[in-house]
Amino acid sequence: MRSKLELLEKLEKELSLKELQIKSLLTITQAINDNVPEGGLFNMYRSFLSWEMGILKMCLFVKGTDEWRIATHINLEEGYEKELIAECLKHKRLHTIKDEDHIYLRMFDIIIPVFHKDSPIAFALIGGIKDKEDIYNKIQFITTITNIIAVAIENKRLFKKQLSQERFKKELELAKEFQEMLIPEHMPVSDAFEIDTYYKPHDNIGGDYVDYIKFDDNRFAVVIADISGKGIAAALLMSNFQAMLHSLIFQYRDLETFVFALNQAVYRITKSDKFITFFIAEINLETKELTYINAGHYPPILLNGGEIKLLKTGSSVIGAFEKLPSIKEEKVQLKKDALLFCFTDGLIDLKNEQDEYYDDNRVLDFVKMNAAAKAKTFNQKLITELEEFKGSNGYVDDIALLTTKIR
Repeated sequence: MRSKLELLEKLEKELSLKELQIKSLLTITQAINDNVPEGGLFNMYRSFLSWEMGILKMCLFVKGTDEWRIATHINLEEGYEKELIAECLKHKRLHTIKDEDHIYLRMFDIIIPVFHKDSPIAFALIGGIKDKEDIYNKIQFITTITNIIAVAIENKRLFKKQLSQERFKKELELAKEFQEMLIPEHMPVSDAFEIDTYYKPHDNIGGDYVDYIKFDDNRFAVVIADISGKGIAAALLMSNFQAMLHSLIFQYRDLETFVFALNQAVYRITKSDKFITFFIAEINLETKELTYINAGHYPPILLNGGEIKLLKTGSSVIGAFEKLPSIKEEKVQLKKDALLFCFTDGLIDLKNEQDEYYDDNRVLDFVKMNAAAKAKTFNQKLITELEEFKGSNGYVDDIALLTTKIR
């Protein structure tokens, strides 16, 4: 009779445990479907283990964006989290803790690892199960609940990451559109002169800048600049720089005063944290005179009457100092069919598959060979040559080209 009663009691306990497990499983699943925040899910997990399963000690590690963290725990002393996770990472399957395991692990009974594909996303350390009866079934169910919670949290993390990436991608697209608005879409071509530009950012957006400013029918300026750094920060500085340039250029009659004021305006924003290499050339079609200042930019090439001149005169870079140590403009008398070729250093940083640079000599040779071409044709030919030169290599930096021909 006693045997039957004991069997009946055992069956009732098992049934009660099954009902509890099903109820807990439904509650947690419903919470996940209701998009309960991760803090709420961890509290449910902790309460389930503590009150329903009678667990005296527990620690749940979850993988964050950069490192492991303790999501929830029961009766865990602080100070040895790093040692615990280091030991957990050694296990890929359910592990019963033994005497030969690390001393910190011996406070627990089992390690439950949770993997997504081949990557660990959670580890649960379980210890002090009060009711040892049907312990195997309890551990199996704790493992199931742990997996459900861990995968739900990982899905939340991946979803947030995807949202963040989509948001960043959208911001990048908007920044790219905004940047393209800052650079003139069409450069002027007339009987007296022609200008053509090409711009290839290393990423979606970059820090190179080209511009054309018209003063009157016989006088205009061309500008090229390279902002230190890359990405959105460089693009934001470029937009500020463009606004300052257009605001100041018409306020001063000479380039030296203009560049002096431009440097101060940029420095107020950057505090020398970033700087800009900058070149500006003012061309007078009536007097056939070119006046320029080179503020630390890679020297543009002037092919004038068959002779090559590198335009180096000017100052140090823009924005590095509150006041430029020195500044000087230079005037050059233009001869028939003069060609001014400006570029950023992404051009000469380009390498081919033999680890050779597209260096100064290659640039000079190209200018001499193609001096008779129209500005647009000149740039197109150079782009084609660069593609052939680099082969399977990629571009390592932004590239901007600005070609001006005076007929």
